[in-house]
Amino acid sequence: MGFKMGIVGLPNVGKSTLFNALTKTAAAQAANFPFCTIEPNVGEVGVPDARLDKLAAIAGSKQIIPTRMTFVDIAGLVKGASKGEGLGNQFLANIRETDAIAHVLRCFEDGDVTHVEGRVDPVADAETIDTELMLADLESIEKRRAGLVRKIKGNDKDAAQQDRLLALAQAAIEDGKPARTIKIDEDDAKAWRMLQLLTTKPVLYVCNVGEDEAAEGNALSTKVGEMAAAQGNSHVVISAQIEEEISKLEPEEANMFLEEMGLKEAGLDRLIRAGYELLHLETYFTVGPKEARAWTIRSGTSAPKAAGVIHGDFEKGFIRAETIAYDDFVTLGGEGPAKEAGKMRSEGKAYTVKDGDVLHFLFNT
Repeated sequence: MGFKMGIVGLPNVGKSTLFNALTKTAAAQAANFPFCTIEPNVGEVGVPDARLDKLAAIAGSKQIIPTRMTFVDIAGLVKGASKGEGLGNQFLANIRETDAIAHVLRCFEDGDVTHVEGRVDPVADAETIDTELMLADLESIEKRRAGLVRKIKGNDKDAAQQDRLLALAQAAIEDGKPARTIKIDEDDAKAWRMLQLLTTKPVLYVCNVGEDEAAEGNALSTKVGEMAAAQGNSHVVISAQIEEEISKLEPEEANMFLEEMGLKEAGLDRLIRAGYELLHLETYFTVGPKEARAWTIRSGTSAPKAAGVIHGDFEKGFIRAETIAYDDFVTLGGEGPAKEAGKMRSEGKAYTVKDGDVLHFLFNT
């Protein structure tokens, strides 16, 4: 199950530097995983999770395979993109295919790097991009609603539902609010997602600060944090320059470099984890002597659907899931001891998989 996060940003905010660091990391990881494909505007990276290493050590797994997240570099965002400026239309098509948006904001002063608007104001930059996305949505909504008129006259229930939801989105956007601010009933959730409006996507603000501000952030990143909190979005502070330097180093050298900079972990790791949380994703594990592997699911996924992430046949022929909670697996020292202590449960189709579950699926072929 691939989750895609689109990286957007105005020119000269550090988006390309950050994406280059991501793709270098992805290329280094791809050397270990031959099935990884590298596309020029796509970086697929492993989600850092210390739990996986612990499980592998206990089970003596030969190989460790982390779950993955895809970042897509979305070029062409400038003021007027909704009207086709820059790479306007291509940009809008690319962003529609992503699950969330990572919005890189310039939170550093540097006379050598000119800002496209001639000033450093990350909150205004965020508003510029939000405005472009809202304008694009508004145009799309108006066209779609015009196309639904005939179907509604013919008493088409689906068309009526679509029009009602589009009208809600239109009212919010005309009021200057993105569509994600609207509360949608569960009955309408699927139809709402199918509308694929750009402003329904959750946003993660990435504050790009100078090297010496990476640990604590600065006044500009604090402003972005306040804006994100008010919107119900997330933010993360990163120095794209540091990330690019780290991506060229061996793991041990990278750790030493981070310590010198007063950082506990790489900013990319924080970015990946923040994206994971933003999309309400969880991880379950399959563990054995051959491999320890992490799998991504959405929060609230049933056991058969979780099995389907591995292979469609697992979902179709699902019988039950043998389940051990992560803490029990680690505390008791593996599958055998957990089973003896009565901590392995046999769960059926109605079971909702929990974050950190160690699972073994039984299924009919």
